[in-house]
Amino acid sequence: QVQLVESGGGLVQAGGSLRLSCAASGRSFSTRAMAWFRQAPGKERDLVAAINWSGGATFYADSVKGRFTISRDNAKNTVYLQMNSLDSEDTAVYYCAVAVGSGLKITLSQYDYWGQGTQVTVSS
Repeated sequence: QVQLVESGGGLVQAGGSLRLSCAASGRSFSTRAMAWFRQAPGKERDLVAAINWSGGATFYADSVKGRFTISRDNAKNTVYLQMNSLDSEDTAVYYCAVAVGSGLKITLSQYDYWGQGTQVTVSS
């Protein structure tokens, strides 16, 4: 059974940092692209950052460029999201996801495995 388990969320003050982790189990995703999405209350689930299978290519939403960094460790079947300079607009549930292929994917429909989400709350 495939599972994606996110961790690292929590409450942080504006300007602070958090590092999210997403550990996959049940099969290897070393040949699949992965991503982080987020969903704030009453809003759609949006792509935050994506990474291709090797980690050699990444994509960031404009709102997080220069502040967030996505990375992966295929030996550990894990993807990370380092979040710096957090502000209240970053408050959301963050989900990791695995894409249907190896290259960068930027639409929600191109992801077929999802974690349960981890809450990130930034206090101003």
